[in-house]
Amino acid sequence: MTAERRGVLVTIDGPSGVGKSTTIKELHTVLADQGIAAQWTVEPPRGDFLGDFTRAHAGQLHGLSLACLVAAARYRHIETTIAPALGRGALLISDRYVASTLVLQQLDGVPVDFLLHLNRYAPQPDLAVILTAAPGKIAERIAEAGVTHRFRGDPTAPSREVDLYREAAAVLANAGVQVLIIDTSDATPSEVASQIADAIPPLPLPSVASATGPTPQES
Repeated sequence: MTAERRGVLVTIDGPSGVGKSTTIKELHTVLADQGIAAQWTVEPPRGDFLGDFTRAHAGQLHGLSLACLVAAARYRHIETTIAPALGRGALLISDRYVASTLVLQQLDGVPVDFLLHLNRYAPQPDLAVILTAAPGKIAERIAEAGVTHRFRGDPTAPSREVDLYREAAAVLANAGVQVLIIDTSDATPSEVASQIADAIPPLPLPSVASATGPTPQES
């Protein structure tokens, strides 16, 4: 990404069953109530041929091949969505990003060093939110929702994912990323969404030369 970065990238990751989708819906509401404009996206990106292909075939591909496909979809996502949004000064919130790769592809047997190298050119988030919960609570939620993909079919996955997301958070923090870890075990989605909203960095003020309208926070 060579264009000037004027926007803010917030990523939200966490184990399957942690309540991420519900939290993101609540965050929509919280930010709207605060008058903060945000652009929303998801990985793999929906509506893009490579993102849709990745979603359609993630159950059949494994290991290195899936890790490379996920990275390819991410780099296309960066080209088509992330870089343009950051270049024009938007607040972009992504449902999953590199932290999920560091967890899910490790569950699939891919070494973390390979994953870090594969994603080395992905722009770092300004805020990386990691949702977590007690493994037993996650297992209960998965049992209620049902097994929707192969990673959910492993009864040891909740505990392993919680540990790996903790490690992923440390990797991001060591790289200078602001990391916010929220335990959702006993918190409501609205409470979690409010914590995220409070932690979102403000957008940089536009320069006099480039200021053609209000920033998302001012709109």
